[in-house]
Amino acid sequence: MEVSGIPFLSRNFSLTTPVGVINMLTNLAKGCILHICPDKLNFILLGSPESGGASLWCELPQENFFSTFQMQGISAEYNEIYLQVQLENITRVVNTPHSTETLRIKFINKYSGILKFCIKQLPESNRSRTMTYYFPIVVIPTNFWIELQEPIVPDLDVSIYLPVLKTLKNFVEKMKHINNHIIIEANQNGELNLKMENELVSVTTYFQDLGNPPLALENDSQDRHLEEMAEMHINIYQLLHFLGGVQDNPTKAIFNMVRNRISYFEFLYEIFSVKYFIPALH
Repeated sequence: MEVSGIPFLSRNFSLTTPVGVINMLTNLAKGCILHICPDKLNFILLGSPESGGASLWCELPQENFFSTFQMQGISAEYNEIYLQVQLENITRVVNTPHSTETLRIKFINKYSGILKFCIKQLPESNRSRTMTYYFPIVVIPTNFWIELQEPIVPDLDVSIYLPVLKTLKNFVEKMKHINNHIIIEANQNGELNLKMENELVSVTTYFQDLGNPPLALENDSQDRHLEEMAEMHINIYQLLHFLGGVQDNPTKAIFNMVRNRISYFEFLYEIFSVKYFIPALH
């Protein structure tokens, strides 16, 4: 069913609050696109690769967060939902200072777009309290969906595990005063170099024995030399912005590169994953 070209949506679910996920995303952007499917949710922060903008994709399998999950897209073929939301509104709800027993979220207005949050707090002195919040959202019409797909990454030149994120961030933080872009070199032999230079100084930080994901470049040519370095230049402030927004150490942190085209950082947690795409500077 469609109303003035905007799909009618129905949502009603109970949520185990992903506080850490929401707080991390709020550190990275004020607003985002919420993509809802029967089996997962995506928080999407879009930048234009043509203008050098970075993009982020955060995927939450719904089974890890929801005890009850119901949704209805516009049709059986397009059983998905795209909403534009303000993350600070959600943050105010999930960061309630009181202990939360359940959090229910429902999309209640198909014309103007309203999300309703109902929080039932754990009882104190045999008394419980329910708080209700209403936040406006924007429903994304179907003709814009093609622009909201996850970037298709060409065949990778390098895929390598990252060092401890705190260590990585500290080095990048110190290097930002040299230049506004950073050169990243990496290979399939577990080596990663961070380089910065200007007219007066040249600095390189070396990481070794980081390891490479076991399935990385599995279809690559047998003639490839593992020691061969791939290189790209990226905006150092985009990298620092992402590293500064990550609050917890992931289970796995991977850097992927298509030389001189695009890089993306893939952080895998136990219950969700994050991909951050940074285009190359030319």
